[in-house]
Amino acid sequence: GCGAGLCCCCCGGERESRTPEELTILGETHEEEDEILPRKDYESLDYDRCINDPYLEILDGMDNKKAQRYEAVKWVLVFAIGVCTGLVGLFVDFFVQLLTQLKFQVVQSSVKECTEKGCLALSLLELLGFNLTFVFLASLLVLIQPVAAGSGIPEIKCYLNGVKVPGVVRLRTVVCKAMGVLFSVAGGLFVGKEGPMIHSGAVVGAGLPQFQSISLRKIQFTFPYFCSDRDKRDFVSAGAAAGVAAAFGAPIGGTLFSLEEGSSFWNQGLTWKVLFCSMAATFTLNFFRSGIQFGSWGSFQLPGLLNFGEFKCSESDKKCHLWTAVDLGFFILMGIVGGLLGATFNCLNKRLAKYRMRNVHPKPKLVRVLESLLVSLTTTVVVFIASMVLGECRQISSSRHSGNDTLSLQDISEDVNSSIKTFFCPNETYNDMATLFFNPQESAILQLFHQDGTFSPVTLSLFFLLYFLLSCWTYGISVPSGLFVPSLLCGAAFGRLVANLLKSYIGLDHIYSGTFALVGAAAFLGGVVRMTISLTVILIESTNEITYGLPIMITLMVAKWTGDFFNKGIYDIHVNLRGVPLLEWETGVEMDKLQASDIMEPNLTYVYPHTRIQSLVSILRTTVHHAFPVVTENRGNEREFMKGNQLISNNIKFKKSSILTRAGEQRKRSQSMKSYPSSELRNMCDEHIATEEPPEKEDLLQQMLERRYTPYPNLYPDQSPSEEWTMEERFRPLTFHGLILRSQLVTLLDRGVCYSESQSSASQPRLSYAEMSEDYPRYPDIHDLDLTLLNPRMIVDVTPYMNPSPFTVSPNTHVSQVFNLFRTMGLRHLPVVNAVGEVVGIITRHNLTHEFLQARLRQHYQTI
Repeated sequence: GCGAGLCCCCCGGERESRTPEELTILGETHEEEDEILPRKDYESLDYDRCINDPYLEILDGMDNKKAQRYEAVKWVLVFAIGVCTGLVGLFVDFFVQLLTQLKFQVVQSSVKECTEKGCLALSLLELLGFNLTFVFLASLLVLIQPVAAGSGIPEIKCYLNGVKVPGVVRLRTVVCKAMGVLFSVAGGLFVGKEGPMIHSGAVVGAGLPQFQSISLRKIQFTFPYFCSDRDKRDFVSAGAAAGVAAAFGAPIGGTLFSLEEGSSFWNQGLTWKVLFCSMAATFTLNFFRSGIQFGSWGSFQLPGLLNFGEFKCSESDKKCHLWTAVDLGFFILMGIVGGLLGATFNCLNKRLAKYRMRNVHPKPKLVRVLESLLVSLTTTVVVFIASMVLGECRQISSSRHSGNDTLSLQDISEDVNSSIKTFFCPNETYNDMATLFFNPQESAILQLFHQDGTFSPVTLSLFFLLYFLLSCWTYGISVPSGLFVPSLLCGAAFGRLVANLLKSYIGLDHIYSGTFALVGAAAFLGGVVRMTISLTVILIESTNEITYGLPIMITLMVAKWTGDFFNKGIYDIHVNLRGVPLLEWETGVEMDKLQASDIMEPNLTYVYPHTRIQSLVSILRTTVHHAFPVVTENRGNEREFMKGNQLISNNIKFKKSSILTRAGEQRKRSQSMKSYPSSELRNMCDEHIATEEPPEKEDLLQQMLERRYTPYPNLYPDQSPSEEWTMEERFRPLTFHGLILRSQLVTLLDRGVCYSESQSSASQPRLSYAEMSEDYPRYPDIHDLDLTLLNPRMIVDVTPYMNPSPFTVSPNTHVSQVFNLFRTMGLRHLPVVNAVGEVVGIITRHNLTHEFLQARLRQHYQTI
């Protein structure tokens, strides 16, 4: 590909010469303040079907029975993806519990002894030993596969939006992710294991239907189905949904997550499969966890990795309600505060991420490991000292039923009571700060939701502050880390604090603290991630309490609006920092002042239906585009153009710009061919220049023979515009016939599909669909091909393999229509074709990103 400088020729956009405005868009000359770090090459997915001859051959062989079998295979695969995702969740959960229990048992017994003997430094060292070892292992796993860092939700969001993020759905990624998150959670970092579950599910979805993996090349299955970006993306959205479902026990929430966060294009049949996949994941996890924990196999008691317990008023207390209409006012205020806190969190984290990209990532990889260890060290020391010094000793409420927060579920209430920590406190009292800090995060959340014993306001405020700052610092270091649980815990502390203040200072005794803790958690999480529909449903499903629908929904909406006033959600911020060309849901209203001709890329690199191998090789080696229009020169139109035909003179304004660039491109191409290191190519060029005769002098009979075989009028495969052409020759209109992808051209060259000048094009060997897609998803690079066996004068007929009917738009289509077509159909290239069928430009994903459109709009106003 191209380097960071040429960073945006990636999505098959044709970009070579750039105006200063474009450079500004690309983030190459940026104001200091909003500096975007260097962009990588991101390609788009080919979601749109290419209906060429090999594809049609498959369709001819398809009857109803085969189609049904194909559909049945899909259902089986979707079920398998769900089950495997559930098992990954089970694996992570089991080992996190194992390691955490081991760590806490050792440290707690040492704290008990040392409180009497006064050797607490020893306990701290033990805790540090465990935590640093675990975090070190997690960082090492991320060094093996850097994509495994973070929560993986931004990457999956990009993938579902139609952008390939390198390495994001590989087997190695899921192994490093699952193992790494296990160690980073057990190592006491403020991270959750829920976010990475979504990524793991997506990888399972991508890998399972292919029955092969690059990491396990030795195992070769011949399974020709589902070898396309279209099927892979559909399975990835099912896997991501299954990940959410397994993490929160929320199958419907998972389905909605896939719809809301990810998918820019969605087909109806997919919804049902995705829901089925999510159900399979939830119940697989539930079955095994219930069996392992309670020994009652087949009784489904533990829905997700994160369980909120049941919110119930006690039977004895008749005045108690979960929430009343009056509380809604407080919930709205909490939503506003949650939005502000979330915006602050995102702002701080963005600053940190930029700092890391500039100062940590360029350095040797060991520096990242050291940063993770530093965070771990700080977190451990803060947790230990806060529990020791800042905690208050509170009375253990001896009578369970005196409180109004009684729980009917026996096991959860026992869990809440057993996780009380009595560190450094006399008998019958417990340390409220240690109870929050010295427990797994899930238990701490349960404490805040269901514990009747109050936490003092001071403790809650301190806990919130410490947790807020430390989790903000932690998100983004190179360990696999989720953001859901730390945000929920932070928010729950905030909600519990509000309930305490209302109870003690305003005297509202009837309020139920658990509800406030839940609403606080929703407000803060909504303020950070800004998800609406799916998050509401996930929280409702996790609490198992449908009456919470309204409060949660209102809180999340208010939090999102408040936060959006200041900045974007945390995942969008990280996507933007990576410079991924993500397409929003829709364009702004003012964008309709622009037309397709304003945003398209007019400098095209094109191929002819019958092109010589040497031309193809030079095009592929000197450009980085991923698709090329297949065109013929329309000589009939040329004369009319000279007469000043109305239709064609409309196109002059597009042509004028494209002629100059075409000549420039030609010059560039011949120079780059000369300077190209490979000797075969240089000889080829010299030969090409020597043997080229003026086409008109060719034998007429030969021309007629050629014309008989070729459905397309162009005869001279080598002829590309040259600098010596006259103006009228340069204005030669290009009739558009279809699009051919780089991967298809490389495959044709790789397999030696061509014919010699003396033969007809019918003698060219045919490739089947399976042969065309055999190398998916890693097609060979043109620079790696051994082309010495091919005669450069041979001709390739690309017409059977090109997409003869891609979606096209006319130059005066408004941007909103272009955008909707592009996004809804999941396109990768959108040719702009004028009224007489000539291609005048191409639109790719980069031409539709928000930054690009903004810059073009500014240009448009300047020209007016």
